[in-house]
Amino acid sequence: MKDHNFNDLQSYIDFLDRIGDLKTIETEVDPELEITEISCKTIEQDGPALLFKNVKGSKYPVVTNLFGTKDRMNLSLGCNPKELGEQILNFAQKSLPPKLSNIFESLPFIKRGLNFRSKRVHFNASSQQVDGNDNLSSLPILKCWPEDGGRFITMGLTITQSPLTSKRNMGMYRLQMHDPETLGMHWHPHKGGAAHYHEASQLGVDFPVSVVLGGDPSLIFCSIAPLPENIDEVLFSGFLKNKSIEMTKAKRSNMLVPANAEFIIEGRVPIGKTKLEGPFGDHFGYYSMEGQFPYLNIDTITRKLNPVFPATVVGRPPKEDMFLGIAATEIFGGLIKLVNPEVEDLWAYYEAGFHNLLVVSVDERYPKNAVKAMLSIWGTGQLSLTKCILTVPRFVDTKDIIQVFGYLGENFDPRKDLTLLQTSPLDTLDFTSGKLNVGSKVGFNCIGSGKPLPPDHFLEIKPDDPRNKIPFISDYRAINKNIMIVKINIDVENAISEIKKNNLLDEFKFIFIVSDDIDIKENVDLLWGIFTRFDPSIDMYFKKVDVVKSSVSFEGQVIIDSTFKPWYPKVIEMSEDVKDMVNENWKSY
Repeated sequence: MKDHNFNDLQSYIDFLDRIGDLKTIETEVDPELEITEISCKTIEQDGPALLFKNVKGSKYPVVTNLFGTKDRMNLSLGCNPKELGEQILNFAQKSLPPKLSNIFESLPFIKRGLNFRSKRVHFNASSQQVDGNDNLSSLPILKCWPEDGGRFITMGLTITQSPLTSKRNMGMYRLQMHDPETLGMHWHPHKGGAAHYHEASQLGVDFPVSVVLGGDPSLIFCSIAPLPENIDEVLFSGFLKNKSIEMTKAKRSNMLVPANAEFIIEGRVPIGKTKLEGPFGDHFGYYSMEGQFPYLNIDTITRKLNPVFPATVVGRPPKEDMFLGIAATEIFGGLIKLVNPEVEDLWAYYEAGFHNLLVVSVDERYPKNAVKAMLSIWGTGQLSLTKCILTVPRFVDTKDIIQVFGYLGENFDPRKDLTLLQTSPLDTLDFTSGKLNVGSKVGFNCIGSGKPLPPDHFLEIKPDDPRNKIPFISDYRAINKNIMIVKINIDVENAISEIKKNNLLDEFKFIFIVSDDIDIKENVDLLWGIFTRFDPSIDMYFKKVDVVKSSVSFEGQVIIDSTFKPWYPKVIEMSEDVKDMVNENWKSY
């Protein structure tokens, strides 16, 4: 794998073709909805990358599903993400404090680190072979979902520079085509691009931006990687591929841009001006609603002579971004151990949109050590946006949700194991609090005695059918002897009141209430249905709550309302006519 080093997107596509992991589709396809449905069906079938050669309304081909399997993700990076993460952590641990013997032991890793730089190309960059012949209307930009507010670039790498320090940031943000010369800048306030825009706004200075389409596949990955603020994404891409990235000066600014990209969109963001952006079907599985965001006035679009337009489709998991997020967790997750030595492992669940559920295994060395780890994680980079953290003993497999639920059900006691932050920053896409960018966080400390539980704590049980005595339950699943999942057919407030007042399901310590659209027998759907649909401070109910001065204590059974609330945005669904059309034409693709 390490012998495959791709200089640009097309060399990666060509290699996928040679190994039989690319499907070329010659049939004309519509960039509005049809490409999305084909790509989603392919992901569901663990299918190949897709190259659409004949895209309606554009002369440029579109490629999707570039990272849509674990093998393809590893191939694109030229390494095994978990092994690389272990190497990075090992090197960092040996370097603190640095010793001569450690330096010699880590020499191969240090040589790789020498590529933590970029190589400037002054002339004849392939990304600038054609200058100014295109506008946004000539590009095959996708409309992914029926209620999207328009067409969106979904795999654009937005490069900005700090007007104060000239430090570069590269992030992957959705980019709405407002008109042929204007592109929306949907950067969240927690992201580097937004920070640079804020600095420019404070100074009142010009703010150039470049949007990169294509480039080395490791460059695309690095745009979503949760790197520390002082680590340059372009330089880290060179570290990953073990070869420095070739850059060239942009045509209309002094910024450096990748020399081997397919397209470069250059422009300037006017300070203090916004346009209505959205809705957009996002990776939480819902439409994120319209709002006012800055926009890019395009100066020029440069490209290769024969470029390929990269795109991805996000939505209700699983989608292609699952593999990008898992790779990021495997590479960077271990680094949390540098400041939290008690942390053994962690796992962000793609089923819950990554930011909504993080499980951390902890070697608890003193009382509330796990709580200290939670608070530290909530203060670290993009992990600060995590909504729900579960801590489990050090030997628990954080990826095994059934094992995790076993320790949650048995070890968690709300009187001493609940950490609730009622007002804190949240992912911009999180809607459960009813407020933008702000909501609550919860930590469930499930360490208990720190000893292994007997096997019967992880077994799904078959209790007497609760529907026989509780008519408002329409379906149920007992995850284990402590945790019950129920669907209801009455108002959720009345259901919770009945459960608490009449001691219904009193033998269970946790009750999760979900909506009718959730398949509670299927774990991916269940985790999505639970953890994307509750705000801890307003949707958690306890058997007993005591307030003494400023101290609040919770006791007994925990009920979590994960039903779909009236103010939630719509769940993403493809229109039936597009589904039928793609099914009918499937063999012709």
